Amino acid sequence: MSAQQSLLVIDDEPDLLTLYELTLLREGYELETAGTVEAALERLQARRFSAVITDMKLPDGSGLDVLNWLERQARDEKTLVITAFGSPENAVEALKAGAYDYLTKPVDLRQFRMVVAAALGRGPRAEAPSPVRGSSKPATPVVDIPTEPAAGEESAALKSALQRLAGESSAMRQVRALIGKVARSMAPVLLQGESGTGKELVSRAIHDAGARAVGPFVAVNCGAIPEQLLEAEFFGYRKGAFTGANEDRDGFFKAAHGGTLFLDEIGDLPLAMQSKLLRAIQERSVRPIGAVSEAPVNVRIVSATHKDLGAEVAAGRFRQDLFYRLNVIQIRVPPLRERIEDLGAISERVLERIARDAGVSPPPRLTGEALGQLARYAFPGNVRELENLLHRALALSGGETIDAEDLDLPDAALDDSQFATLDDPLASLPPTQPAPLEVVQLPQDLALFLDEVERDILVRALERHRYNRTAAGAALGLSLRQIRYRMARLGITVGEGGGDS
Repeated sequence: MSAQQSLLVIDDEPDLLTLYELTLLREGYELETAGTVEAALERLQARRFSAVITDMKLPDGSGLDVLNWLERQARDEKTLVITAFGSPENAVEALKAGAYDYLTKPVDLRQFRMVVAAALGRGPRAEAPSPVRGSSKPATPVVDIPTEPAAGEESAALKSALQRLAGESSAMRQVRALIGKVARSMAPVLLQGESGTGKELVSRAIHDAGARAVGPFVAVNCGAIPEQLLEAEFFGYRKGAFTGANEDRDGFFKAAHGGTLFLDEIGDLPLAMQSKLLRAIQERSVRPIGAVSEAPVNVRIVSATHKDLGAEVAAGRFRQDLFYRLNVIQIRVPPLRERIEDLGAISERVLERIARDAGVSPPPRLTGEALGQLARYAFPGNVRELENLLHRALALSGGETIDAEDLDLPDAALDDSQFATLDDPLASLPPTQPAPLEVVQLPQDLALFLDEVERDILVRALERHRYNRTAAGAALGLSLRQIRYRMARLGITVGEGGGDS
């Protein structure tokens, strides 16, 4: 540390204030204290600090009053908020108000030192945890979080991270603006969007634009891990913990220590694992299977889902307290159909990458007719589907341009509303005048009749999307898992060459 870093600690309990003071002075910080909002603002008006640590509940107001004052004054002090145990709403409110991070009472001093050090960009002086008995490996060292970059460096890092997000539509400009705001804090971010919209790309931009860019970025697809392996994959295990555990192994949390852990498809986690994940996030520590003690971890959580987690909470399939922890800041990643004006830029970027991987130079370009045909397509699989189309088109074109016939999109001119009436014998009926019930023959077996109707709809959707189950499911509002289940139940097999992507 080239210069002594100064802290302002605000708390109205003298015993706690003394405890914080002794802990931080031992770490080498310069310290000032205050017991009220008024006293804190007086000290802030007199000088600037490296960071401000404030209790949420104060005699003459709230820690949020301090955060709001700093925001109005455009001050750059990092702020840490201490909240009462079991008050996730307060923590969420503080993070949304601009706090870098939060702690809950009773404060664990080891965790306290680690969070302060992370906010100020250095490793704490506290001793690393002792190795687990019986393990030949040393304990995981505390990783130094890089210091905050200077203003010009930060702008360059943010610009570089955002350049990977192609397009200048209003929807993407909004996503970029949110990334710029959340990149500097530790606030958990929930990315909401359909499958194939590029949520992992957004999560990488959040990581790369912040101070943790030099740390690891670990991406995990929660829906792709067998349930019986989830705990071992997330938290790691010790040699001999179970049959087949022939050596110590770190989990995802340890691998992401000092960086970002991206939890894709978080809505697919079973309830039992949700409880364990919540504890790891709250305690900022993990205990590998077979270990006798927990080890601290310093990770930022970014999660993503195509599901409505609010509805999942209401249905009892997702823990409400975990939802509160993850959904501090939500970024909606728009589907491709809402940003068609970005189609040319995205296609150009994708073709450059595909051509580079295939050793083709220069990369082919789309003709005006081909781009127009793509613009009329619904893209239920979003950017991922566009990549698949361009992969095939590149292979079929064999030249410097890709034309409409290379795309093989016979239904490109049809939109979603037309699909609802495609080959539908009732399509000619006015929507407000349904066929009278008495002219329809009642089925003798309602369940069988409904199965046949569902089977017909699924087959038509699969045919329309060239037996791509992901695209067909998305057009019907179904996930890949749901459409697979229905196909198996109804005995539907995909056509030759069909796939999931």
